[in-house]
Amino acid sequence: MDRISRRSQGLEGVRFGDHRISSLIFADDVVLLASSGLDLQHALGRFAAECEAAGMRVSTSKSEAMVLERKKVACTLQVGGEVLPQVEEFKYLGVLFTSEGRMDREIDRRIGAAAAVMRSMYRSVVVKKELSQKAKLSIYQSIYEMSFLRRVAGRSLRDRVRSSVTREELGVEPLLLHIERGQLRWLGHLFRMPLGRLPGEVFRACPTGKRPRGRPRTRWRD
Repeated sequence: MDRISRRSQGLEGVRFGDHRISSLIFADDVVLLASSGLDLQHALGRFAAECEAAGMRVSTSKSEAMVLERKKVACTLQVGGEVLPQVEEFKYLGVLFTSEGRMDREIDRRIGAAAAVMRSMYRSVVVKKELSQKAKLSIYQSIYEMSFLRRVAGRSLRDRVRSSVTREELGVEPLLLHIERGQLRWLGHLFRMPLGRLPGEVFRACPTGKRPRGRPRTRWRD
């Protein structure tokens, strides 16, 4: 797949500072990037041709088009005479991306997934007296739900016990502190990355173009 991507490279792509990003590849999952629908069609045509030359083909049933724009913009892409459906959101490597560039739906999706896991494990884990409190807390590390901690401590909202008290008794740090520690850890990785590594370059780059009217959206570094 890397060879196909290199051979199909053109002048299309999205600029971040001095870098131009035209594709994202993980195994056989590929995302093509361009600043216009016409450029994206050209890139898609070359990529599909290189795939056919290598004995592969682009699966139109698994391919979609999406425009990152606050306003809805039509983008018609074709592969082998078939028009790809344009969507408002798609999932790549387990993360949900939306056409508006917001992460609200992804956050809600993760919260919902964690809540579903907690509900399914309530009878088999939380209320089991055979499991120690330490074992239950080890499961909490992958769920991060205050309601889970209250159940481990044998409480409910009606007990009117502060969340900080419950966490302190169980020896669990606040969730926001855990998140901030993870962000600082990733920030350290970004600063230590050698020049040329894409995550570090994108973090340091300043996107070109004019900002739309209104308050700027919160960035990761904020």
